[in-house]
Amino acid sequence: MSSTDYRSNPENYCYRHPDRQSFVLCQRCLRTICPECQTQMPVGVICPECLAEQQRGAKATNVTRMPRGRRRSGTSDRPLVTYTLVALTSVMFLVGLIPGVGPFVEWLLAFNSVFVFPGANFQPWRLVTVTLVHAGIWHVALNMLALWALGRSLEPLLGRMRFLALYLLSALGGSVLVALLAPGTWVVGASGAVWGLLGAMFVIGRHLGANVTAIAVILGLNLVITFLPGSNISWQAHIGGGLVGLLVGFVFARTRAIRQQRAQLWLLVGIAVALLALLVIPAFVYA
Repeated sequence: MSSTDYRSNPENYCYRHPDRQSFVLCQRCLRTICPECQTQMPVGVICPECLAEQQRGAKATNVTRMPRGRRRSGTSDRPLVTYTLVALTSVMFLVGLIPGVGPFVEWLLAFNSVFVFPGANFQPWRLVTVTLVHAGIWHVALNMLALWALGRSLEPLLGRMRFLALYLLSALGGSVLVALLAPGTWVVGASGAVWGLLGAMFVIGRHLGANVTAIAVILGLNLVITFLPGSNISWQAHIGGGLVGLLVGFVFARTRAIRQQRAQLWLLVGIAVALLALLVIPAFVYA
């Protein structure tokens, strides 16, 4: 997402490190700060200057008495959520290679619309846990490579919880569209969630003034590959995840200010509720 176009908008950079892009604002002064400059508070983060001012003031007691485990001079810029998702998915794939265990893992976590119908087989968690199961080494390798590459850029930009919400909502969006348009089809993989990351990166990049041509090309190529004859790819999962990623990215881009954090949270909850509500359609039509 690097581009000289960013320099036209200095608000997209950390005020203490002008060469570092960020999407996170200090909850007190509303200036953009990079992960190194963020100090985690009970709600949101603050910059080093605001932290110092708060510690000097009469109300600094609440900060100085925070448990040691929650006091940090700055959050790591390592995309820990991304690494955790990659590690967890890879471990699940390796477990699935154990003789006699693979079919059970796929049965436990793979998604089929039958599991969204209330009844004896009602297992709604499969809407998201489908991301943990893959059809082969190349399937999991390509998905995890994409997740690692996209996550290293997006997670520091959005923050860990926003990034995780984006990933999960995109996975949910992919599963919902499969349930709507391809009922009874078994699907596996994190492709829907990865498409959501691509969609969000495109929208956020456009909002920040970046050159998103490369992202658009990648989306276009993946779209063509998705519809190739004999590809055995669930285009419903890809399109569903991508559309939700575009929507969540738009929400993040339009609710950056601290005063909009509550609105941002409710919008994300609304997206999740709306996606789950759509499952009423296959439950009645195909049950």
